[in-house]
Amino acid sequence: MTELCVKGLHKVFGSEPVLKGVDLTVPSGTLAAVLGPSGSGKTTLLRVIAGFERADQGTVTLDGRVVDDGRCYLPPEQRKIGYVPQEGSLFPHLTVAKNIGFGLPRNERRGRQVTELLDMIGMTGLGHRYPHQLSGGQQQRVALARALAVKPTLVLLDEPFSSLDASLRASVRADVRAVLREAGATALLVTHDQDEALSLAGEVAIMQSGQIGQCDTPQDLYTRPADPALAHFLGDANLIKGVLNGTSVRTFLGDLTLDHTADRGSGPVDVLTLIRPEQVRLRKCNGNGHAGKAGLTGRVVDHEYYGHDAVVRIRPDVTEDDLTLVARVMGAASYPAGASVGLSVEGPVMAWPVN
Repeated sequence: MTELCVKGLHKVFGSEPVLKGVDLTVPSGTLAAVLGPSGSGKTTLLRVIAGFERADQGTVTLDGRVVDDGRCYLPPEQRKIGYVPQEGSLFPHLTVAKNIGFGLPRNERRGRQVTELLDMIGMTGLGHRYPHQLSGGQQQRVALARALAVKPTLVLLDEPFSSLDASLRASVRADVRAVLREAGATALLVTHDQDEALSLAGEVAIMQSGQIGQCDTPQDLYTRPADPALAHFLGDANLIKGVLNGTSVRTFLGDLTLDHTADRGSGPVDVLTLIRPEQVRLRKCNGNGHAGKAGLTGRVVDHEYYGHDAVVRIRPDVTEDDLTLVARVMGAASYPAGASVGLSVEGPVMAWPVN
């Protein structure tokens, strides 16, 4: 197993800087993800690590060996890196078994290793098929097996699920994660899909405008983002004004408990407070418009049903701002537009001082 270490990486195309001092470490045996919007530099980062592009500045190290530092450069074929592209890119004229064994020495292409890889990806006995006879999910698993066949020091996955139907993505993601774990591989996934990154990776790095904004576990990234911009990037975020004093934040929604990792400052401080949609609790009002135990009320602006859950947008009655709160509730709950509801917040919140 191999540790990947990227330090101060810069890459410029023409006069356009794409990577602006990227620092990233992927521990041995870990599946990490780089999450970012299109144009943020994540694919360029992957290509520099693979050796398809050369660094202008900074270092790329695999298991303590420098493979690129802007001067010293090791070509891709000598890095022992497995690369899984977006479309799989299988050779259409070769069978599944021959696709998997393509990178192996000629005398090993019909050997036990290919059979074991077919078993690992759940395609036992299908080595005689051709790519056009496979589903999209099967093609991606074959592409992964081909990358693993050469016993790579590192596996790079470039948005490998983007071409799959939504119904296939979850199952193929689970298959890929299981195969990588069984192989004990160190892997780096780049994606613009938040669900993909958070559900697959042990660590996720957020890339924006050629830089890593934050790298952490999926749970900490979501619940403890470094700033409001990252909070918005990682899903729906209610950002409301408040006053921080010690361990609590006073807001129009009441006194909220501050997350233990947040900076508590000294004395009353104006802050911007993060409340995730699933923290907002709704209570249907009675016929008189009262919310029972929840004293604060609001009006439902919109209700979006997704089956397993629903997103409800509410305009609070007491705030002077033109503010709409987003709540996430069980799909079976019904909150029609115009309904009056009680509002409360559950769980700790993050807060950042207002400059």
